[in-house]
Order: sequence, then structure tokens, then C-alpha cells
Amino acid sequence: MKAYAQGESEPQLIEETIGANFERTASRFGPAEALVEAATGRRWSWSELDAQINRLAKGLLAAGLQAGDRAGIWAPNCAEWVFAQYATAKIGVILVNVNPAYRTHEYAYAVNHSGVRLLLAVSEFKTSNYRAMVDATRADTPELERVIYVDTADFEQLLAEGERISDEELSRCLAATKPEDPINIQYTSGTTGYPKGAVLSHRNILNNGYQVTGMIDLDEHDRLCIPVPFYHCFGMVMGNLGCTSRGTTIVIPAPGFDAETTLRVVAEEKCTGLYGVPTMFIAMQNHPSFKDHDLSSLRTGIMAGSICPIEVMRRCVDDMGMNAVSIAYGMTETSPVSCQTRSDDDLERRTATIGRVHPHVEIKVVDPVSGETLERGETGEYCTRGYSVMLGYWNDEQKTRAAIDEEGWMHTGDLAVMREDGYCTIVGRIKDMVIRGGENIYPAEIEEFLYKHPDIEDVQVIGVPDQKYGEAICACIRMKAGREPLDAAAIREYCTGHLAHYKIPAYVQILQDFPTTVTGKIRKNQLREDAAKRLEL
Repeated sequence: MKAYAQGESEPQLIEETIGANFERTASRFGPAEALVEAATGRRWSWSELDAQINRLAKGLLAAGLQAGDRAGIWAPNCAEWVFAQYATAKIGVILVNVNPAYRTHEYAYAVNHSGVRLLLAVSEFKTSNYRAMVDATRADTPELERVIYVDTADFEQLLAEGERISDEELSRCLAATKPEDPINIQYTSGTTGYPKGAVLSHRNILNNGYQVTGMIDLDEHDRLCIPVPFYHCFGMVMGNLGCTSRGTTIVIPAPGFDAETTLRVVAEEKCTGLYGVPTMFIAMQNHPSFKDHDLSSLRTGIMAGSICPIEVMRRCVDDMGMNAVSIAYGMTETSPVSCQTRSDDDLERRTATIGRVHPHVEIKVVDPVSGETLERGETGEYCTRGYSVMLGYWNDEQKTRAAIDEEGWMHTGDLAVMREDGYCTIVGRIKDMVIRGGENIYPAEIEEFLYKHPDIEDVQVIGVPDQKYGEAICACIRMKAGREPLDAAAIREYCTGHLAHYKIPAYVQILQDFPTTVTGKIRKNQLREDAAKRLEL
């Protein structure tokens, strides 16, 4: 049987814009709680949130922005991020997400490449002084006309300027937007070269948020805790749009992720759902205060962003009460999710796979060289096609054509296996695959085995240079608190008899932390470089 699957045709796709969909939700659930910012205690009902979004939309119009113009946002998670997301959508302005971890060079590139005219930013956060970075790059960002710091009087000034825009003018702008219009640019961090700006439409991201939350049965009675960043699809699509399309309360636990704060907010706000990447769940589950927090309100959530260790998933169910927790897989370029487990899937499917194909989407596994669709059970490149595939990369036809073929298939660069039952597993990135003496080795398989070691908290397996075999296996390990560091001999002994000899790590590196992106994805390319230097290979 071929490694191809097509999703269900239900629930139907939403054929309206983000602004129109939000207004429908706001009118339906008016006085119910829509948004909670736990750090400041600020709260908004659906009616209040709609009014605040309209004020900002009018302010942006008064500032001279028109449909198709770009407005940037450079901030950690906060209520103003949510206002900006929906205000821009209502007037057809394309929101450019600027990674809060960016420094001057990366920030200036994103602003110039996308042609941002107006930037919404916070003054500073943690070690980032955004005001200083904006000032330092003024000469390098000539198209940027205005910067509004949302945590200062600037923001109120912008809202006040919007008072001269009538409700009728705002309504006209909303009516002129179309579902297929571009509404968001997200920069994907490549391992080489400049980031690429994935252009997403109303139809792309509104529907994906709606479908994702449908899989975990969210509705207007739920409260979703979102500690993942808004600048990324996980936060703004699966989180915010997933909530607003279903009337679910958005709970922002903090501007940036903190394990104990997230646990406390889940308990205090009686959240029924929680999102996170595996590193976040590992941090929460291993926090000394974990047992002090009442998580009995939790029933569901999503773990995504990178391969999810089986043991971590089991603890979500057994220790956090997230019986309906789902694994989701995707990428920015596909809005993001194309494969997900269902809330009624058994534990095996929810711990050993990334689920099956999403509604209204097709997936297949192909030979990375020939492009031929493989048989189920064979390893190849995961491809997807459907409503969720991006419009393209901003101002880069060449890279768009390299990623999306003539038949509309997005080539993800991920290695996958489709099982006989249609459920898929990701076995790594094509570029992360280790080739040792002609043997193809998938790090995920070794990582899953090593996670079972009682002293190991987290592990990443990489390939390092080797004169004899081309590449050798190196296990980068984080130990559980208070445990003695393991060496290569101990790991070899643990693996012998369980893994083929060529899969057993030749090197072991004990690390305090792994290098990650701001979304929590492990930067394996940096791990490889660092390990090769330390091992003098």
C-alpha cells in the first residue's frame, strides 16, 4: 500500500476572513472572558477585546496604513500582541512577526526584506533593549516610518489618533478583505543563509487554528494556557486563532516561558488545556514544585515543535491529567499542522506517532532522490498539499519553487514513515540523518531508547566527523538533578543487546543545556559544531 493519505472533508473549511470570524465569535460570546494576561492581571471579555482591537485598527488606519502594507511586531507574549494580530487582519495589513530573540542584524533584515512601514514593539524585555536596537539601525531601515512602543504613552497616542476614523470606514476595510489575501509573514530560521519569509493567508491560518483545536475538542467552556511564543505559528495560529475561532479563553501565563509560572497559572486560572514543546513539558515535569500545583482542571493540550519523547508524553497523561493531549506535527510553511493525533487515539498512537493526516489535507512519503511515492513502512521525505500550504516566500520565487513543486506539494525536508494504519512517525531531518560507513542512522530511534535510562533527563543524538566511517554517533545528554554523569562506557553497556552495534554512541557529552531557538527547538547544527570542537574532530 502506498504511503499516501487524504484527510476527511469534515469539518468544513471556514470561507471567511480572520476579522469577520473574530467578530462573529465576539457577538456570540460577548460578556464571556476572552483574554487573560496573568502577569498584569488584565482581563477582557469578548466584547471588550473586540472594542480594543477596533481602536487599534483605527489607529493603524489613521497612521496611513492600507491593505497590503506591512506592520511589524517585535515583542514577547502580551495582550498587545493579540490586539495587533486581529487589528491588522481586520484592515488587510500584513503582520510581520519579528522574533523577540533577534538582534540588530536580523531585525534590520526582516524589516527591510518585508518592507515594514510601522513597527509595534516593547521597549525592552530580559536582556533585549528593543528601543536601543531600533535606534541603532535607523539608517539601515529607511522604509520604516514609525515605531510605536506598546508599553509607553506611544500606544495610547496611536489609539487616540484612531478616534477620527469612523466605524463605517473600518467596516469598509473589513468588507474589502478576502480569505485568500496574504495577512502574515513569518521568518523561518534556516541553518544557512538569511531567514525566509513565509507568506500566509487568512484562509491558511484561520482554518488551521480551527482544525487543530477541533482535534482536542476545545469549545467556549475551555481555557487554554499558551506559554509558546506568539511570534510563531504554535502561539498565534494553534493558540490564538484556535481559541478565537471556537470561543475558548486565551490565557497568557507570562511574556516568556517559565516552568513554575506556567504551572501556577494553570492552577490559578483553572486552565483546561496547555500547549508546549517537549523541552517545556520536561522543564515543568521536573520542576521541584511540580507536585505543589493543582493541575486537576487540565484535560487536554498539544505537544509539538519537535519530536516528542514517549516518556514525557506518558507523564502528561499520568501526572498532569492531560488525557486528551494531542501530538501535532507541522511547519511554518504549512500554517503549520498537517498531521495530528485524535483525542480518542490510544496511548500507543499518541506516544509513538505524530498522528494521521488532517482534514482537507493530503500527505505522502517519497523517495528524496527520485520523488516516487514509497510503500507504507519505508522511510522517505514527508510532503503535504492542501489549503494550508503557504502562498510562497516573500519576494523569493526561486526558493518558493524549490519548496513547493508544480503539483502543489510542499517538500518538508523531514524524514518520515507512514505505518500501515496511516499514522506517521518522524525519524529526523534529512540533514540530521547520520551516515556511518554507509548505514543510514536516524537519531530519533536512539534518543527514544536513551530516554528510558533512569538517570537521563534529556538527550540529543548527532553525527560528528569520523576518519574511518565518515560520521560517528555522539549522544549529548542532560542528567537528572543529583545523578552522576554517564560516560561513553556506561552508555555502551546500556545499549549493548538493545541497539545494533553501529547505532551505539561512540561519544558522550554531558551538557547543562542544549542550544535552542526561541520556540524551544533544539539547534542540532550548533550541537554538532560544538561537539566537534570539544572532541577535537
